[in-house]
Amino acid sequence: MEHSNNMRGALFMMASMAGFVLNDTMIKLVSEDLELFQTVFLRGIFATLLLGILAWHKKVIFHRPSPGEFKIIAWRTFAELSATFCFLTALFNMPLANATAILQSLPLSVTLAASIFLGYKVGWRRYLAIFVGFAGVMVIVRPGTDGFNIYSLWALSAVAFITLRDLLSHKLNSSTPSIYVALFTSVSIMILAGVASSTQEWRDVSPQILLCLAAAGGFILIGYVAGIAAMRDSEISFVSPFRYTALIWALLLGFFVFEEAPDVITISGSLIVVGTGIYTFYRERKTLK
Repeated sequence: MEHSNNMRGALFMMASMAGFVLNDTMIKLVSEDLELFQTVFLRGIFATLLLGILAWHKKVIFHRPSPGEFKIIAWRTFAELSATFCFLTALFNMPLANATAILQSLPLSVTLAASIFLGYKVGWRRYLAIFVGFAGVMVIVRPGTDGFNIYSLWALSAVAFITLRDLLSHKLNSSTPSIYVALFTSVSIMILAGVASSTQEWRDVSPQILLCLAAAGGFILIGYVAGIAAMRDSEISFVSPFRYTALIWALLLGFFVFEEAPDVITISGSLIVVGTGIYTFYRERKTLK
């Protein structure tokens, strides 16, 4: 039974990663036709509508968090908003696979931050793996070389803000519905992006672009729901490494949709990051036994 739960969880995690990368693909497709904040605002309309329907179905749309809980949710929303702005700025200006590869350092950064700020126990082997993993990120970014892309720093900033978001998520009360938090975040980002879009040129939106944005909103919802399903009734240490399938999706979609082929250096750095990330999951699993 446990084996089948783990396999089902792994499939859901792969579906979740596919959903998020397909969302990124849709957003990148419209990046030449729309400004950043207009893109986030219009996608937010679709994502918020879908999340609102789901929250209504789950009867959590009118959840009232305590003042302390609301403060955490507000700071988490700030982190999510900042991460969205940073990552999409990177995505608009660099290959999909490269931006996604940098994001694969997230498990390493979250583990390091949890050990520093939450007192999470991390042995020397995992610290070494984290150091090697970040070295792999530097291989992808290539600072000081001709292959350096300044927008890689935006992707790295997104990693920092997502790490902050995850630490704040850890502080949320277990009684706070995840869908409510996601809906609050989506509404906040939509409104702020709508206000910010007034500072940029508002471009005409074709039916094809609207279809891409609606699809992006749907793919985000798939990623979110499948991600929750992946963690239920399965071992986190078994399922979590399947997060790295996001890189496979990004490589395939980048090649077939945008004709982007990563070079050997990017692939090498990605393998280092993925390898060290899987090793940290392996060490955590051994520690918990």
